[in-house]
Amino acid sequence: MARQAQFEELLRQLSAVGAVKRELGRQLPPECPSGSAAVLTLLDRHGDMRLSRLAELLAVDISVCSRHVSHVADRGWVERLPDPDDKRSRLLRLTEAGHDQIADLSRRSTALLSEWLDDWSDEDVTRLTELMTRFRQSFGDCRRTTTTQHTQ
Repeated sequence: MARQAQFEELLRQLSAVGAVKRELGRQLPPECPSGSAAVLTLLDRHGDMRLSRLAELLAVDISVCSRHVSHVADRGWVERLPDPDDKRSRLLRLTEAGHDQIADLSRRSTALLSEWLDDWSDEDVTRLTELMTRFRQSFGDCRRTTTTQHTQ
């Protein structure tokens, strides 16, 4: 088991990772702010979904999610389709333009990371990715709206 001081240092580093993530967000094109990029990324990763599910994955209120969706829909990156399981609901789906936008965002972000980490070896990047994946898995799906306490 790690010592208390190690966990305290880990918390400091996680805070710094948040700053790195915000810097990546500042590098996004003005027409696609971070909330919009998150909507596109989740639809690309998980496929069509209702607004309520998207809000859950983003861990935001439905009203906030709705504003993000309106932004990307107004640009033609997402379309709202009738849900075949519930005609009162809509499914959100990436359009071809949305797929193009997500590909552009991915290229930009990858280029930035490549530039910022140009002195890292491939092995270092791979190891960090493995550790971050393991770290994230330790928390399960912490984006759910209903929370359960983690007990040991």
